[in-house]
Amino acid sequence: MVGADTAWIIVATALVLLMTLPGLALFYGGLVRSRNVLSVFMHCYAIACLMSVLWLVAGYSIAFGPGTSGIWGGLDKMFLNGVDAESLSGTLPEILFFAFQMTFAIITPALIVGAYVERVSFGFVLLFSGLWMLLCYAPVVHWVWGGGFLADGGIFGETGLKDFAGGVVVHETAGIAALILAVMLGPRRDATKPPHNPGYVMIGAALLWVGWFGFNGGSQLAADGGAAMALTVTHISAATASLTWALWERIRYGKASLVGIVTGTIAGLASITPASGFVGPVEALMIGAIAGILCQEAVRLVRNVLSIDDTLDVFAVHGVGGIFGTLMIAIFGAGSFVAQAGSLVIVGVFSVVATIVIALICKALVGLRVSEDVEREGLDLAVHGETAYDHNG
Repeated sequence: MVGADTAWIIVATALVLLMTLPGLALFYGGLVRSRNVLSVFMHCYAIACLMSVLWLVAGYSIAFGPGTSGIWGGLDKMFLNGVDAESLSGTLPEILFFAFQMTFAIITPALIVGAYVERVSFGFVLLFSGLWMLLCYAPVVHWVWGGGFLADGGIFGETGLKDFAGGVVVHETAGIAALILAVMLGPRRDATKPPHNPGYVMIGAALLWVGWFGFNGGSQLAADGGAAMALTVTHISAATASLTWALWERIRYGKASLVGIVTGTIAGLASITPASGFVGPVEALMIGAIAGILCQEAVRLVRNVLSIDDTLDVFAVHGVGGIFGTLMIAIFGAGSFVAQAGSLVIVGVFSVVATIVIALICKALVGLRVSEDVEREGLDLAVHGETAYDHNG
């Protein structure tokens, strides 16, 4: 099965990269105004490039290095020191495991883009994303997947945190960072315009859905029945959450929208992510059914009650979805509630502190928000010297 495992993870790696390029870029790009769509594409593309380099330089070593403290993987594997084509990580070539995990390191800071679109400095995007991946994301990866203190045998005893594909590692960390940055930035000058291209949103969501098979199915790190089950429950949760989101939207507002149903898809995908290796189709149906309503209500809470301009609802969909799915693992008896909830609290507090500190450093060095004139003109032309269309919307 070694050859089959390798072949499947090569495919899964490509699928996870597809999630960011072009999936997330199109999903987010369609949700903003036409004068800012290229800036969103630029953010996603540049983050993908920068994270790839930084993962090679130090990110992989921090996450999966042989650190003995349980907190930090160390720097022994910087620049893939000691890793060649013959090195193994389980049944996989370690260089392939590096590449697969690199695609996770790409999409996690890219998810945060949705919180600050249309008003953020490009220099801040790059500096913050790089530092946050190295100093927040990579350490959490080590704690959970690299044998750190939240894993089995760590501070919660024999049964540590169960997070199959990133409910805590990816979605909670990115969701909390997004909420913090949205608060620090403040709202857009004009937040009333609708998405400029719902078609882009649907295409992006569809690509994310397909790519998520690699995200969750690939996290089995083998071509076996576990990967097939993870892929299947991922699909069931996404489909169910899409329907319940649309139904709840129809009940609340009188109409079910295209943007709504595909946002429900992402809510279902984020919610099943941590549980996809521990539940079956019926549990996935339940997770998706709840997620479509829960995440929609979280959107309303953040926007209307808390009045936070988390522009593309990163916390409400990814953060809340990931947290919900992580807790459902314990509800369904596949993990310890103490370990699941305790790890959420530990990672949540760390993500808040790390994000605030990194954001303040970046703000002091390169600034945080563009000027009012730049925001009014649009980031595409003012920052990047390009326009997506013949007119500005």
